[in-house]
Amino acid sequence: MKTEILEINDESLALAAKIIREEGVVAFPTETVYGLGGLATSDKAVRAIYDAKGRPADNPLIVHVHPDYDISSLVETEYPYAEELRKKFVPGPLTLVYKSKGKVSPLVSAGLDSLAVRVPSSEGAQKFLRAVNCPIAAPSANVSKHISPVTAMHVYEDMKGKIPLILDGGRCSGGIESTVVDVTTPTPLILRSGLITYDMIKSVAGGCEYAKHKEGDKIKSPGVKYKHYSPNCKTAFFARERASDAVEEYERARREGFDPVVVCDDAVGRTLGVRYIGLGKTSEEYASNVYYALHLAEAQADYVIGIGVEGDSQVDVGVMNRLSKACNKEE
Repeated sequence: MKTEILEINDESLALAAKIIREEGVVAFPTETVYGLGGLATSDKAVRAIYDAKGRPADNPLIVHVHPDYDISSLVETEYPYAEELRKKFVPGPLTLVYKSKGKVSPLVSAGLDSLAVRVPSSEGAQKFLRAVNCPIAAPSANVSKHISPVTAMHVYEDMKGKIPLILDGGRCSGGIESTVVDVTTPTPLILRSGLITYDMIKSVAGGCEYAKHKEGDKIKSPGVKYKHYSPNCKTAFFARERASDAVEEYERARREGFDPVVVCDDAVGRTLGVRYIGLGKTSEEYASNVYYALHLAEAQADYVIGIGVEGDSQVDVGVMNRLSKACNKEE
């Protein structure tokens, strides 16, 4: 299969809509990462997403729609705070998990009676979603467990020959996947941290909790159960207070013949005395740059050593989640 990368215009959107109608798969940009989209109502299309990614079938997908799409046709809203969260943060990097009305393929939610729905804010995503005008199931557009893509070329490197079309919307600005919140409970539960933070949700809903995922639980959100976001090389992760241990590991790796690089925030990087790729100076920069930096590291080195960030924002919770999952040794 030939994989085309096309700028977003009337012609490429018409082609994308045709592929979606024929139950194929298209990669498209959002404000967070690139998504790998297929018709959410089609078992065939959803299977094609899982097959292209090599994704476990018990890892649910998020349904994406444009701002004017009537999500009440897909889900039930039980608690009033869910509508308040929508008014405040949607469109944007927030996914809400509702009780499903069963209108999409059961493969989307891995057989659960819930459905995760998001309305992206990026212009490219909205143009695509309006062109197809149907619910689109879409995980990140990368091979399962690999680094999430924030450019069209990142998608191409993983999906060449597997999908027919990548809509190129430039580099994603947000940089980490959406916050996922379960709104099927009296108090909203954060299933996955992101750019919409605990305090932001609590200020609207009047309360908020982090979900406690236990072994054996059926998961309602992607990005929870499995190792994710990882470079295709040797990795290690150190907390920020263990930066000196990271340097020792870097030097040990060089003695053993590796070509390592450290991924960390700029302030730490300047103190290390080793090769590093900086994430920036603020929490927002960390989030925007973390996947881009990991892709650079993978291209430049054969051993990626991550050092945790520590800023003054709850956005750092999401960044730490991605960076630690990318660089620790757990499978």
